[in-house]
Amino acid sequence: ERATGGAGTQARGAAVEAAELSAGISAGFARRAAALLYDSFLISALLMAFTAASLFFTRGQAILPENAGAWAYLYRAGLVCIVAGYFVLNWTHSGQTLGMRAWHLYAVDNRGIRLKTGMALLRFVCAVAAWTPAALGVLWLYVDPQRLALHDRLSKTRIVHLASRR
Repeated sequence: ERATGGAGTQARGAAVEAAELSAGISAGFARRAAALLYDSFLISALLMAFTAASLFFTRGQAILPENAGAWAYLYRAGLVCIVAGYFVLNWTHSGQTLGMRAWHLYAVDNRGIRLKTGMALLRFVCAVAAWTPAALGVLWLYVDPQRLALHDRLSKTRIVHLASRR
């Protein structure tokens, strides 16, 4: 009986969360940028740890094609995988990165549901393209009627701000 009540409570909690997330307002540029700044500190630490481990295999030499050959390209791919993995795993697991938690932001699909892996990967690729040219794709949210950034539109996802969550 207790397990059934727990499952029922859990299901109601998930339904309330989905309704709350789908009703959330689209996050503005300042909150998105602040969350990304927070995340950049953690990502930098992860990349430094990966680089330190990689330097062990090159005996402290720079990881360049001249020194490490094809391994340099594997190293670069590893860097990209760490950054992508950080965002994709966080978006699919909890809907938030560490920076997003601080600013009460959630990554959801258009129905307010947590992202699946494929959708999170698409969002990541589109977000890189949106932030790269002076954040022009993100600033698009100021002209969009629903306040969605360009990568939100392309990936059919959005970042919502829930002020009620403390």
